[in-house]
Amino acid sequence: MLHLDIKPANIFITDDNRAVMIDFGAAREVLSKEGNFIRPMYTPGFAAPEMYRRDSSMGPWTDIYAIGACIYACMQGYPPNDAPQRLEKDRLALALSRLRGVYSDNLIEVVEWCMSLDPLSRPQSVFALQKELSREGERRYTKLSVGEKMRLQFDNMVTDTKKSMKRATGFGGAKAR
Repeated sequence: MLHLDIKPANIFITDDNRAVMIDFGAAREVLSKEGNFIRPMYTPGFAAPEMYRRDSSMGPWTDIYAIGACIYACMQGYPPNDAPQRLEKDRLALALSRLRGVYSDNLIEVVEWCMSLDPLSRPQSVFALQKELSREGERRYTKLSVGEKMRLQFDNMVTDTKKSMKRATGFGGAKAR
């Protein structure tokens, strides 16, 4: 069974820290039409490119794209660009390269693998993804140069300043009373 709407909002964390998938509405809608396969609703940023096309087939690799997008969102703090934007100009590798030294190279490579725009280049089964995620051995981290470390610190300072300004001005947050 395919979920077809995996996103952070549909992953529930239990009190004992287990992740549980919720909201199988998209899967139910696709399966409810006898013989007439319809495209499910999707969430931009988490939907694989094939969900935007009528002539493409979907499979576990479709949900695996969304799993990669969820990991990306956890790493970056915001969702990736949606698939049509990525097909025009893909900046995923650039965005992930900025996270080297913060996250293991292995995790970054898994996210790139899961979010490949070509469905055949992604893991073809959840088992293949699980195997890679649980791989034994030392995790590799890219050694950052002094300049890269300074750039990372600068980017973090800019982000923190923007968040502080939003909080101070109330812009983007709850309305002041």
